[in-house]
Amino acid sequence: MIKTQFRNILVPLDGSKNSIRGLNVAIALARQCQAQIMGIYVIQRPPHPAFRAVKYPEKPLLRDAQSTMQFAKKHCAQNGILFEHKIVFGDPGYTIVKFARDKKFDIIVIGARGIGALKEIFLGSVSNYVLHKSNVPVLLVK
Repeated sequence: MIKTQFRNILVPLDGSKNSIRGLNVAIALARQCQAQIMGIYVIQRPPHPAFRAVKYPEKPLLRDAQSTMQFAKKHCAQNGILFEHKIVFGDPGYTIVKFARDKKFDIIVIGARGIGALKEIFLGSVSNYVLHKSNVPVLLVK
C-alpha cells in the first residue's frame, strides 16, 4: 500500500463561502499530515487597459483579496497551521494550475464554486479547469 504524505497544500481563495469551506478541509488535512497551507488569490484583470472603465480598477479587488487572506491566516493560526499567501493577477484557472506545478505542491484543495456563478454557467468554472488541467492531485470541496 502506498501512503501519500501531503506537506504543501495549495488553497485557491476568492472570499466565497465555498472557498472558505475548501480552506476548512485543507486545515483538517494539514493537521493530519503536519502540512503547511499556501493560499492563492487570483485577481482577474481585463485583457487590455482599453477595456478598463476606471483608472486602477484593481484597488477594491486588492483590498478584498488582502482581507480574505488575513481571515485565512488568522483561521489557520487558530488551528495551529502555518499559512502563507500569494495575491496575483491573471486568469484564475491557468494561474492556479501553473503555480501549483511550478512550486511543486502536493495537492490543491479548491471549493467547487466561487463567486463567479454566472461566468461558471457560460464559460466553465475555475474549479473545473483546475480539476481537468492540473497534474497535481485536486480535492474538490462541495
